Amino acid sequence: MVFGRSKRGGNKTPAEPVTLKILVAGGFGVGKTTLVGAVSEIKPLRTEEALTEAGRPFDDTHGVEAKSTTTVAMDFGRITIHDQLVLYLFGTPGQDRFWFLWDELATGALGAVVLADTRRLEDSFAAIDYFERRSIPFTVAVNRFDGAERYPADTVREALDLDSATPVLECDARLRESARDVLVSVVEHAMRSATLRAGRAPAEA
Repeated sequence: MVFGRSKRGGNKTPAEPVTLKILVAGGFGVGKTTLVGAVSEIKPLRTEEALTEAGRPFDDTHGVEAKSTTTVAMDFGRITIHDQLVLYLFGTPGQDRFWFLWDELATGALGAVVLADTRRLEDSFAAIDYFERRSIPFTVAVNRFDGAERYPADTVREALDLDSATPVLECDARLRESARDVLVSVVEHAMRSATLRAGRAPAEA
């Protein structure tokens, strides 16, 4: 039985919120699991395993030597932006050996976040290329690591050879509000991209 308080003026059923799928991608150790965990309103699903000596030849820990675990399938979380919009977040694994999972995770995605670390910007290229080839709109979010050099957005854009329309912003993946701002940017960018594509589509006869 469902309990609820009736409203004056009729018993209108509340509209179901729109649900959208967003990917959180980037290189190994860039903060994907941290971002999903910081912003999710539910206990995030994580598929982390401990790094082992056997995996050292495959998992480049240069610059993230303190990292002891790695995502082997995905992270999953959910955030309600407002009453009519809910985002489902899927964090992708960062290592090349788990890339076979990306196509399945990307199915039905509205857009993506590419997290970047200015100390290892080259680790962002693979994710950027993936989304560009599939025409999935994305926002680049530079995660503010302690001790990492900070650069203007235009400098990061040039270094990553990004289209001028691709949003670039800084964030702290540990902070809920900062992570939320990144996700809002992704949704807004994806909506603008969809509008532009619709405007370029040939008119029906």
